[in-house]
Amino acid sequence: MQRTENHKKKQISALLNAFPKQHLMILAGLVTTLLAFLIIPTSDQAEAKRSELPLAIKLLPQQHAELLAKTETPVAPKFEEPAWHLETVKPGDNLSLIFQRAGLSDRALYEFMAANKAASALKRIHPGHKIEFQIEDRQLQALQYSKDPLSTLKFTRNGTSFDSEQLDRQPDLHTAYREATINDSLFMAGKRAQMDANLIMELANIFGWDVDFALDIRQGDSFKVMYQEKFLDGEKLGNGPILAAEFINQGRAYKAVRYEDSKGNVHYYTPEGHTMRKEFLRTPVDFARISSHFNLRRKHPVLNKIRAHKGTDYAAPRGTPIKAAGDGKVIHAGRKGGYGNTVIIQHGQTYKTLYAHLNKFRRGVRSGSRVKQGQIIGYVGSTGLATGPHLHYEFYVNGAVRNPVTVKLPKAKSIAKSELNRFKQQTQPLLANMDGFHQQTLYAQAANTNQQQDNG
Repeated sequence: MQRTENHKKKQISALLNAFPKQHLMILAGLVTTLLAFLIIPTSDQAEAKRSELPLAIKLLPQQHAELLAKTETPVAPKFEEPAWHLETVKPGDNLSLIFQRAGLSDRALYEFMAANKAASALKRIHPGHKIEFQIEDRQLQALQYSKDPLSTLKFTRNGTSFDSEQLDRQPDLHTAYREATINDSLFMAGKRAQMDANLIMELANIFGWDVDFALDIRQGDSFKVMYQEKFLDGEKLGNGPILAAEFINQGRAYKAVRYEDSKGNVHYYTPEGHTMRKEFLRTPVDFARISSHFNLRRKHPVLNKIRAHKGTDYAAPRGTPIKAAGDGKVIHAGRKGGYGNTVIIQHGQTYKTLYAHLNKFRRGVRSGSRVKQGQIIGYVGSTGLATGPHLHYEFYVNGAVRNPVTVKLPKAKSIAKSELNRFKQQTQPLLANMDGFHQQTLYAQAANTNQQQDNG
């Protein structure tokens, strides 16, 4: 008998050793729980728990990971809004064509345009603009109109009408720096420095009162420019304003720094606070070449006789924009004998400028209209007595004609003394940063030269 009992104990021990320890621990826990339910006085809750025990016991043979897994509460299916359909405005597009491509009828277009006054903004669409549609059951639910990545007008259906909201995003601004030496032209030097055309033009406009880019540029001139670049979601959108710049022309250095005064006015100034802006632009046509200088004894190329050339001729392709040299009032806009199509602007009591041989006038430029400095007033042509397309430009002081190239231009207002400390606090760090960029460029160039010598 004793031998039989010992044999049974060995069998039980072997069975327990073969059983996974985690299962044994779970089994012990369930047995303890069962005893507790049997001992504790019965109640509705206890009876409910006891009714669950057989199911728990049935789960014992399953993997312990399944037994210990938490029971997840069923999650209601997520509502998925209709997808957005994107249309990019193409040349020749109109709203009717765009709505049709999105699967909407002309009636849907009419209802949308009538539902909110802000929808009139879509009447001014241009190629490249983007329109997104959200459509459900063939009915327009929402629309987004984006002129650019930073500005979006959103419409959301509200019954039979649409609510609108303006969604604007702010780009990330990074400071960038470029410098170059001019071997041929400012434009080509800027391109070699990886500057786009708009940035080159902005640089020329800043120094346009002191440097005639058609006449004064020499080989070996150079420039430095520090400006902002705009980024959105890691992609470059374009350039922001120039913050500081330096232009060396024929050995003379000109520095400019951007400053916004306490009233929100933005201009460019010298480091000392003198405005870069004069009352007049030195050249009313960008990147033209002088084909004929001011000469009171010049022989006229068409009339073939001595006739005073009272201005400067700037040769440029037909249609090149012509800018007003200063603020003023247009006192003539029309034909004027051998001058052809001509604009004359009166600048206060002292100064007057004349622009001749225009191909056409800009819309709105007529006698009596007011113009601002830099505003386009017309386009280069060859009307009147002209052998080819060019601008004939004259400059008058108190009724007497002066050489536009050499006449001393008056200055506009500089920084007020009361604002000079604020100006220096904001602009001196910009100039220091530009100098720092320049030093880094010099170090990089020296390192590159040394590397090339080592490789050689």
